[in-house]
Amino acid sequence: MGLLSGVLLLPLAPVHGVVWISDRLIDAAEAELYDPAAIRVQLAELNRALDDGEIDLARFEREEERLLDILDRKSPVPVPGVSP
Repeated sequence: MGLLSGVLLLPLAPVHGVVWISDRLIDAAEAELYDPAAIRVQLAELNRALDDGEIDLARFEREEERLLDILDRKSPVPVPGVSP
């Protein structure tokens, strides 16, 4: 990058910084979403909720399938109301 283009693009530096930070946040969120340990904890909580009668069998099966799909690294089933 030349001196002239560096000076002309200097006002865009904050935008590049925001894009870089958002990319790091997305990477961290995806790492947490697909972390097998976190998914196993969610499966254990789901089983406890079924055992305690907090959820019915149909919801348990839907959520279990979604979590197992994520665990298997398949494309997760979108959750209504949650953006991908």
